[in-house]
This record gives sequence, structure tokens and C-alpha cells, in this order.
Amino acid sequence: MRIVFMGSAELSIPSLRAMLEAGVDEVVGVVAQPDRPAGRRREPTPCPLKAFAAAQGLHVMTPERIGDPQAVAALAALRPDLLVVVAYGQYIPQRVIGLARHEAINVHPSLLPRYRGSAPIQWTLLNGDETTGVSIIYLAKRMDAGDIIRQERFPVSRDDTSGTLHDKLAVVGARLLLEAIDDIRRGAVERTVQDEAQAVEVRKLAKEDGRIDWSLPAEAIRNRIRAFDPWPGSFCRLPDGEMIKVWRAEVEAGRGMPGELLDDRLLAATGQGALRLCEVQPAGGKRMPAEAFLNGRPLARGETLP
Repeated sequence: MRIVFMGSAELSIPSLRAMLEAGVDEVVGVVAQPDRPAGRRREPTPCPLKAFAAAQGLHVMTPERIGDPQAVAALAALRPDLLVVVAYGQYIPQRVIGLARHEAINVHPSLLPRYRGSAPIQWTLLNGDETTGVSIIYLAKRMDAGDIIRQERFPVSRDDTSGTLHDKLAVVGARLLLEAIDDIRRGAVERTVQDEAQAVEVRKLAKEDGRIDWSLPAEAIRNRIRAFDPWPGSFCRLPDGEMIKVWRAEVEAGRGMPGELLDDRLLAATGQGALRLCEVQPAGGKRMPAEAFLNGRPLARGETLP
């Protein structure tokens, strides 16, 4: 089949790589997001997928809006049999989906209909789920609501962060995608309609979500720290107002006012239980064990993290 691959984020790269290595279908084009300002100098920078696809010598299109007439005409000229979408970042209208004989399928890193939206991996960890998975679905008018072609469950480790779970699910998604494409090629697709009664919609995260609220239970805060690694990162202020990021923490027994330090080794009371800060990062510094941080910035029992 002639396939156009659409993606932008890191999650999409293993899927495109798997398709190219399989060599069964022809990737006739790649669609990615336009270059965006990045870094301190805010220089135009290609998204991860564009950089990868260009290195493979693939034809890459970067329309500002995929539904614009020029973009639609350029896609139509590629005569695709199937559109494959992985972490593209734009809504794809029906006039685009209809260009391909087999329409469009999407790799989504959750067990749909749970966690429809742009941050399913983070919300999996935020809610402390022990199981997640990957769904391959047809694109539909509503976001992440299309029929399921294939779905596979995957365990969540207690030490997983959004970064580590992302990488694991990207590998699972790539394999499952190849299986789904083979189903389509053989005319052996079994479509399962999503149960709307079980649907869970999740919102996009913002930088401010990373601010630690010590009134929450310790386990909930720990889940947030996992979910926000690597972005937006979890952060709090020290008693003197200095901001630090918290990258790893463990739940321990302890009681006190939320934010109160229960010892001199960064054990903070929460709304329920206590949280030991194990890895932190001072402003302008590097990630480091809490012990190393305290060597240069001691904190005493009874002080409060505001």
C-alpha cells in the first residue's frame, strides 16, 4: 500500500522506523508540524519526526494547517491508500481522511475510551493506574473516538515516569501498528465501537500543573512527580522562597502541617502521610541527590515548604 505518515513528537518515530524496516508498504510522504522557535535563542527548529524523516530521505510536508486547500491538494497528489497518524498534534478533517482508500488510523497510548486527549500517559500516572496500553483506531470526527482495530494492555511500573512509560509504549505501538496495517491489507479488520459510557476525556497539561500542593496526600504528590517528568517538572519553594524542582520522591510515614519538614533530610508532611524528596534540582543547577543538595543548603526540622 501507499502510505502517508503523519506525526511530530518523539512518540511517532518508532512507528515510522518500524514501517520503513518492515519494507512491506511504501511510505510515499510524511506530514509533520512546521518548524517552531526553540532554545534560548528561539531559533526555528524542526520537530523530532521531521528531523528523523528528512534523515531517511523521505519527502516531508509541513503545512501550518493540514485542512488548507493547498495541503489537501498536495496530499491528494501522493495518491495514498492509507494515512497513519501518530502524535501529529492537529485535528484532521474528513476531507483529508477521505483522500485515502482505507482512510486513516491512529496510534494512541492508552486503553481507549479511557484518556482521550493529548496527555494520556501523564494522566495514567497522575491517577496511579497500574495498567495502561496502546490502541490502534480509525480516525473519526471526534478526537480519539474512532473504532478500535487493535488494543493491547501494558503494566505500569511503580517507578515509571512519563518519560520511561512513553518509550515503552512507543515500542508497543509500533509493533501493534504493523499488525493493524496487515489486518487492513488482508481485509481482516475487526472494528470495535468504543463504549461512550466508559469514555474519559483529559485536558492538556500546563506548566503551572507542576507546582506541588503539600495539602494533597503523599501518594498523589508522588504520582504527580512521576507524571510531570520530564515536562513540566514538579517544583516547590524553599522556606526562603528559592524555587527547586523535585524529580524523585518516596512515601513514608509521618504527620505534620502540610509542607512542614519532619527531619533535616527533606521529609515533608503532606495532607496524608509524608514524602521524602530524593532527587532535586536547584534553580540554574543540575539534578542531584537530596543529600548532595543539603550539603550546600541545609534545612532544619520544623521549617516549612510554602
